[in-house]
Amino acid sequence: MENVTNFKALVVEKTVDKQFTREIRERAATDLPPGDLVVRVHYSSLNYKDALSATGHPGVTRQFPHTPGIDVAGEVLSCQSGAFAPGEKVIITGYDLGMETDGGWGQLVRIPSEWALRLPEGLSLRESMALGTAGFTAGLSVLKLVHAGVRPENGDILVTGATGGVGSIAVSILAAVGYRVVASTGKAADAEYLTGLGAAEVINRETVAAGADKAVLPERWGGAVDVVGGTTLVAALKSTKYGGTVTCCGLVGSPELALNVYPFILRGVSLIGIDSVQCPREIRAEVWKRLAAEWKPARLNEVVTEVTLEGIEPMIQAILKGSLTGRVVVNIRES
Repeated sequence: MENVTNFKALVVEKTVDKQFTREIRERAATDLPPGDLVVRVHYSSLNYKDALSATGHPGVTRQFPHTPGIDVAGEVLSCQSGAFAPGEKVIITGYDLGMETDGGWGQLVRIPSEWALRLPEGLSLRESMALGTAGFTAGLSVLKLVHAGVRPENGDILVTGATGGVGSIAVSILAAVGYRVVASTGKAADAEYLTGLGAAEVINRETVAAGADKAVLPERWGGAVDVVGGTTLVAALKSTKYGGTVTCCGLVGSPELALNVYPFILRGVSLIGIDSVQCPREIRAEVWKRLAAEWKPARLNEVVTEVTLEGIEPMIQAILKGSLTGRVVVNIRES
């Protein structure tokens, strides 16, 4: 392991009174979980799931002490399986990383080598974390729309929760490959930011959800990328055109779906769930290859705020409050 015996990590601890604390500590490499691949982390990122893990949400992490970070970009130190050579650059997202397995908010991770992918040509380590799970989820959503036959000529594509990490990257990808994108947000002040990413139109979330209690709504969308769930997803499905497709990857609005079957049996609308955690490796590789090439956001650096571990606390609070715009890259190498 190149004689690396200690490393720095943000550690979440559960106290005796069932509260949670966060502090940066020095940890021993021998404390890392089992795995055949050891990676020196250069960059990680902040996702909503990371913030939940950092605050002790039992739906994400139950075992403490714990280091969050569901995204990693770094350099291979050792690989017992031989799948990777020392010095190779890799990215890891999904699986159990940052959930019950100590994640990327530490300078070292040890994981099964099957979780890692070689960094595709066309992306730097920092850029891969500017994308991270959010960018991968956005790319997977677009891939599903494309495979479902949704074409630019089918009409506008709705992106909900558009100022968040998934939404902002989805707007950028879809616009870049020729779709007319309508971005929905509850942050009116960020309209210029969204048009800068490529949105042709920005509407408020109340407009999207209006009439969600009706059986169906007038046909409006050729397809949609929904990051919100709940009433927003219901309304998007009820207003999607005949044969259109809606992808679903979020539940910040609600995990419940109060929906009738009319959009499916009267208009042939499809609802496709997006899972970034257990997604098969070959599909992961395809999405990352596209994200490094034709789907790479032209203004990727403009949606990114970079912090070190020492500066991550206010970002955790911002993403939990829903006030964060764009992506947060965590520079682990300089932490």
